[in-house]
Amino acid sequence: MFSVHTINPQAQMRSLNRGQVLLRRGFEADQVCYIESGRVALGVMGAEEMEHQIGVLEGPCWLDASSVVLGLPHLVDAVADTPLQLCSVATKDFKKAIADMHGSAQAVLTDVAMAHRRQTEFAMSRLAKDAEARCAEWLLSHARFGAKGDLAVELQQRKRSIAAQLGIAPETFSRVLRTLREKRLISGSGRVLNLVNPSALRSLAGF
Repeated sequence: MFSVHTINPQAQMRSLNRGQVLLRRGFEADQVCYIESGRVALGVMGAEEMEHQIGVLEGPCWLDASSVVLGLPHLVDAVADTPLQLCSVATKDFKKAIADMHGSAQAVLTDVAMAHRRQTEFAMSRLAKDAEARCAEWLLSHARFGAKGDLAVELQQRKRSIAAQLGIAPETFSRVLRTLREKRLISGSGRVLNLVNPSALRSLAGF
């Protein structure tokens, strides 16, 4: 995709502090942001902070340009998760740059934007499930059979990273794992979690 300065050679870099809200769900912004450096959290905002996180963006990259390409409202809230360096261009200028592209390039860009939109819609739909259901689904999808035919999950990522994938706080992920152990659905407290009762986990996940 084209650069910020291709659209507007006078675009200025600006700095934002952590916690700055960049996008709001359901709205079409009048500017499109390009993150030069820093990390942005995506998800659903509560009263003052990110309540459910579905992912992060690391600069350099455009911030939800797909919604602008498709002319649709943003599906997620976006908040600076670290200090940011970014540039912005007017939405009308961004759309004009797309209109000036070759027809085949426009078609490819639209297809990519639609695919990204569907992924975001799927991620947001997962928030409808409660934390235990999402954790159960994640455990089942990452489980592998051991030598004795038992199912287990090896935690190859940090719990904070897994929690971010699930759109929950790390503390919530730890609490859910503790609850599942108390219910005797899983066992183990290190890098390997044993799925003691897979059928109950499937019911919890809504399978």
